[in-house]
Amino acid sequence: MHGGVARTRAALALIAVIAAAAASISGGSPADPRTPPALPGRPPPFMTAAVLGDGGLTAGVDAYGDIVDLRAGSAGRPLIDNPVEAQVAGSVPGRTGIVPLASVRGGPALPLWQADSVRQRYLPGTNVLRTVARFGAARVAIECAARGGELGCASGSAPGGPPVEIAFRRDLLGGGSLVHLDDARAPLIVTAATAAGRRWLAAARPLEAGAPAWVRRLYSRSLLVIRALADRSSGAVAAGARDGWAYVWPRDASAVAIALASAGYRAQARRVARFLLGLDLDAAARYDGAGDPVEGRAAQGDAAGWTAAAAAAAGIPADVAPLPWRNRPDYQEKSSGTYLANALATAGGPKSQVGADESAHRPVFGGFVTTRGLARTVGDSPSGLDSAAAWAVRPFARPELFAAARRTLLRLLVEGGRFGIVPSEDWREADPWTAPTAWSAWSLAALAAGGRGAAMAANDRRAALWLLHDLRRAATPAGLLPERVDARTGVPRSTTPLAWTHAFAVLALRQLWPGRAAGHGHAYPGAR
Repeated sequence: MHGGVARTRAALALIAVIAAAAASISGGSPADPRTPPALPGRPPPFMTAAVLGDGGLTAGVDAYGDIVDLRAGSAGRPLIDNPVEAQVAGSVPGRTGIVPLASVRGGPALPLWQADSVRQRYLPGTNVLRTVARFGAARVAIECAARGGELGCASGSAPGGPPVEIAFRRDLLGGGSLVHLDDARAPLIVTAATAAGRRWLAAARPLEAGAPAWVRRLYSRSLLVIRALADRSSGAVAAGARDGWAYVWPRDASAVAIALASAGYRAQARRVARFLLGLDLDAAARYDGAGDPVEGRAAQGDAAGWTAAAAAAAGIPADVAPLPWRNRPDYQEKSSGTYLANALATAGGPKSQVGADESAHRPVFGGFVTTRGLARTVGDSPSGLDSAAAWAVRPFARPELFAAARRTLLRLLVEGGRFGIVPSEDWREADPWTAPTAWSAWSLAALAAGGRGAAMAANDRRAALWLLHDLRRAATPAGLLPERVDARTGVPRSTTPLAWTHAFAVLALRQLWPGRAAGHGHAYPGAR
């Protein structure tokens, strides 16, 4: 469908979904709070659009400079009450979290979502976020950073414009002493976070000198996202800085460990892997920052394989106990089944994960192979191709499946849109996922490196670059990768940023532009 009919149907469908969510979650009463309206082309207030932190206190910031999620540790207890159910229902009160208010010429104090325009950028090479809002001729700038266990926000107005007064409204569940808003401590936190972020980034293994500038920016930003979401004490890695995502999924955290090891951060990779090795992987799909299972989602069939891969990448000897993979949910976290992703994670991992009686656990991949590629469900061609076919190349190398994986990924690429691909052909929604887009780029880049001929290698590399350009278009102006974006506009539709996606972006970029050994350092983008 195209044109006005498609837009009208999409609008009606969205209205129906929002109405149903409001009725079922917030009660649908006119007395319920309403999330303030978004500025054109931007996500709604109180949905995380950026992350602050260095592995200590972690803050989620929306597209208007509001602190909408705050935790001591990326997967710790929330210090702001902003339930994801209310976000979905559009019923988040306007007083949630920490909201900067601007008063121009003594006028009313207005939140930045009522500004004429808002722009956000990170200071180069840091997790310090600068939000600039325009109210007519007046411009307000706010710089926020989380350093160690403290949050600091320092504000000011542009010189030469009308006078602006800035105040911060706060509604916290605790931790107020950790928050510094335009006090004497705030600029010190911002300055310290700026310097520390650039030092940390300089220790990364650099990409090749010929990597384009946008590639280097994506690489640096992805590493900084990982730094913010990986607890520097425990090794717990949150999927995102948002209610419902501030948990540890073994496969997400494992991808982060593999990316950290690839980028030269071996000590951090070991910390993440050790956290994963301490989990009861058969207890749940996700875990809190203390390693305790979180109720609500059953254990999935790929956790042991991904954890073993993380330990191997980090250089930790580990004998990960094999777990059932059949009749379990896969990465799409829906109904149980016999899925390709779980089969690959189980049989493609290190032998120590499979155990002595390898044949008892190793699946028959023939049931997934079709003439078109690798199907999502065993013996079920109508289930369609699955982007998890990429896992047969990286990280669970199955050389006998390389040809089928290549066919799968190239076909999904052709079927995708300008912002990436969907997880599998049986996925019923149109919005692309950035994680499958990124992991497909990684595996296509790996196929290019070991191609069976110059022409095939060149084609695989072009395909990997194509997907990376899709990611580039899906990124926010601050360079962050959402979990999903609107298939037509590219506006984020889910958690931003997603650690999983940024980990695969690091791995894809390192595969295409390997660079030198760790320890040589590199300048952050924009350095002079």
